[in-house]
Amino acid sequence: MRQVETKSAADDRNPVLIGQRPRSRRQALGKSMWVGVWLLYLAGPVAELTSHAFTTAQRVWGAVGLTLFVLAYLVLIFRHMWRKPPVSLRYAPLGVMLALSVALTWTLGYSWLVLFIFTSVASAVVLPWQRSRWAIPFITVVLIAIGAHYPEIRNYYLFAYALPALGSGFVMIGVQNLVRTSQELRVAREEVARLAANEERLRLARDLHDLLGHSLSLITLKSELAGRMLPDRPEDAARQVADIEQVSRQALVDVREAVTGYRRPQLAVELAGARAALHTAGIALTVDPSLQGEFHGLTADTEGALAWALREAVTNVVRHSGARRCELLLTEEREADDRRYVCLAVTDDGEGPLRGQQDGNGLTGLRERLALTDGHLETGQATGTRGFALRASVPMATPDGPSPVPDTSPEPVNGPA
Repeated sequence: MRQVETKSAADDRNPVLIGQRPRSRRQALGKSMWVGVWLLYLAGPVAELTSHAFTTAQRVWGAVGLTLFVLAYLVLIFRHMWRKPPVSLRYAPLGVMLALSVALTWTLGYSWLVLFIFTSVASAVVLPWQRSRWAIPFITVVLIAIGAHYPEIRNYYLFAYALPALGSGFVMIGVQNLVRTSQELRVAREEVARLAANEERLRLARDLHDLLGHSLSLITLKSELAGRMLPDRPEDAARQVADIEQVSRQALVDVREAVTGYRRPQLAVELAGARAALHTAGIALTVDPSLQGEFHGLTADTEGALAWALREAVTNVVRHSGARRCELLLTEEREADDRRYVCLAVTDDGEGPLRGQQDGNGLTGLRERLALTDGHLETGQATGTRGFALRASVPMATPDGPSPVPDTSPEPVNGPA
C-alpha cells in the first residue's frame, strides 16, 4: 500500500517523467507542453510571415513549409516518445526537416536558420549516439554553407545559429545518455530486488527445513512405533505419544522464534526503504552519517523498535506532512536517570502537528513497542521550523559499551532528480 501511495504522489509532483513513457493523461499533457514550449523559438519566422516584407506567394510557401516542418518534428518526437520506431524509419522525417530548413532559409531569409537547430536537436533525440555524433556536425556544416549566402550576417551568424545548433545537439546527446543510464539503473534495481526476494525465499526454505525436518521425521517415526505397540503394549505406546507431544511443542517454539526473527525489521533495511519512499514522493532526504554502518550498543529488540519508529515516521511524512525536506538523525544521549539512550530523530518542514489532535493508531502502537524495550517516544513541533519532529529513544545494551554512533564521512543530501 505504501508503494502505491508514494508512486501516485510522485506522479502528482512530477508530471513530466524524463525518459519514461507517459502513464496518464496528465503526464502526456505535461510532456506535450514541454515539447511544445520550444516551438516558441520559431517566433522569428512566424513574425516575418505576418509582416509585409514578403509577397503573397512567399507567405504561402513559408506557411506551408513551416507547417510541414513542425509536423515532421512533432511526429518524429512523439513517435519516439511512445513507440520508438526502428532507426531506419527515423531518417525520412529528419531528411524532410533538413530539406525544408535548406529551402526555406535559401528562399525566405537568414532568420529561418533557426530550423537547423530543431533538426540538430531532433537527430540527437531519435538517433543512436553513434550516428547522431556525425549527423549533428553535418547539419551544422550545411547551416554554415547556407548562412554564407547572406553577407549581411557573416559577422555573427556562426555564433547566433551555428554554435547553438552544434552545442544543443551534443548537449541533447548527453541528456539521452543520462536517460538511458537511468533506465538501465531502474532495470538493474528491479533485478536486484527480484534476486533479493528469491534469495530470501531460499533462505526461508532452508531454515524451515533445518527447523522442522528433524522434528517431523522424529514425530513420524515415533507415531509409527506407537501404532505398532498398540494394543499389546499400551504403556510403551503412551510414552511414545508423550515424546511426540514434547517434540511437537519444541518444533512449535522453534518456528515461532524463527518467524519472530523474520518479522523483526532492521534499521539498514528500513533506511533503504525510507530513501526509496521519500525519493519517489519528491521529498529531499538528509541522512546523518551515524545511520551508516553497524549500530553498536543495540540489541535485536531495540534495533527492531527503532526500525519500526523509522518506518512509521517516514510513512507519516509521505502521507500527511506535505513536506519538501526530511532529516534523519541518530544520536547517543544520557538522560536524567544517568542511563545512556540511542535516540532516532525524524524531522520535516511540513505542516506540523495539528492543534488538539491525538496520536493515531500508528503512533500509539509505536509507543507500546518502545515501552516493551524500556524506551519512549516524543512527538511535536520541529525546532526552528513549522514541521513535525518524532524522537524515539531506546536504552543501550550495556551502560559502558561503545557508542552506537560510528565515525564516518558525511552523507550527501539525497533528493528528487
